[in-house]
Amino acid sequence: MADLHNTPIVIDNGSGTIRAGYAGEDLPKCFFPSFVGRPKHLRVLAGGLEGDVFIGNRAQELRGLLKIKYPLEHGIVTDWDDMERIWQYIYTDELKTLSEEHPVLLTEAPLNPRQNRDTAAQILFETFNVPALYTSIQAVLSLYASGRTTGIVLDAGDGVSHAVPVYEGFAIPSSIRRIDVAGRDVTEHLQTLLRKQGSVFHTSAEKEIVKNIKEKTSYIALDPKKEEKEWMSSAAGRGGESKAVEYPLPDGQKLRIGPERFRAPESVFDPEIVGSEWPGLHQIVVD
Repeated sequence: MADLHNTPIVIDNGSGTIRAGYAGEDLPKCFFPSFVGRPKHLRVLAGGLEGDVFIGNRAQELRGLLKIKYPLEHGIVTDWDDMERIWQYIYTDELKTLSEEHPVLLTEAPLNPRQNRDTAAQILFETFNVPALYTSIQAVLSLYASGRTTGIVLDAGDGVSHAVPVYEGFAIPSSIRRIDVAGRDVTEHLQTLLRKQGSVFHTSAEKEIVKNIKEKTSYIALDPKKEEKEWMSSAAGRGGESKAVEYPLPDGQKLRIGPERFRAPESVFDPEIVGSEWPGLHQIVVD
């Protein structure tokens, strides 16, 4: 029972990134992409990659040599073995503590299947032997962190976007709106736009490059139609494409990013662009 009085560990289980640390601290102890990497090729020489599975910053460094897989898709775990490996990595390599000694606060997206939560609880209790577990919606915790207990939270992550009304610390389930269109869909749309431009990013590691391009160069246009006209006129005129930027690729080449910078993020406001029938991000807030 003494373990229940130890500082709880908070694990923010995101589709794209995972954060973990101790409750009460200002910043998480660790923050890394929530993917698992496995070598593309067999190790045949001494000095090759040691290990079969790579997680965290090491996986990020070696991503060009790895097949990358995300165990979470749209906020739902699709590979529990890899999810367990990531949790084990958090305890062993990042927090350097025993899972049996700390209660756990685990976050999840709203309107997730009950089976997802049950399996997570089963693994944490039976495999990691945690003394206590509490699951909470990410949006509610975000509001707490801002010092408020009432408000509407719009949380657009890598796999899921949702609008959650919270009153006096409690989410109102009947009014929660969720769409499975988020950052990863923007990345895939940007990947398609760049392919049309002649730049092909095919492998899972190259997709991470596209994600970085998105994060460093993309922006949201307040008036997409007006923005489109400005790009068209600047491209036709002398010295056009004033808003175009160059992104340095790992091999030293520079990729010129044009109107793709604002076209890619438009997919979260108009998901039909990427073939989804979900409402836009702005619409779920209004609803």
